[in-house]
Amino acid sequence: SAYAFVTLKDGATFDDSLVRQLLVIVRERIGAFAAPDTIQEAPALPKTRSGKIMRRILREIAAKSENYGDVSTLADPGVIETLVALRTV
Repeated sequence: SAYAFVTLKDGATFDDSLVRQLLVIVRERIGAFAAPDTIQEAPALPKTRSGKIMRRILREIAAKSENYGDVSTLADPGVIETLVALRTV
């Protein structure tokens, strides 16, 4: 199942209306098969000090796993805790 992390621009609000809009856009532009089952707000993404997104950590958060592996290269280790706290049930 697809799981999407959404980082908003300043001033934008994450709510049910936004989730519905995002689902409509994905279905229209890509197709219904690509519509995520879950859309989660992500104030920040786990990035290395050089700015690369650590996708494996996002996969583990989406899978409700706590096996994040080596996180020593994370620029902000606190981002994991934030994303887990915002994770939908």
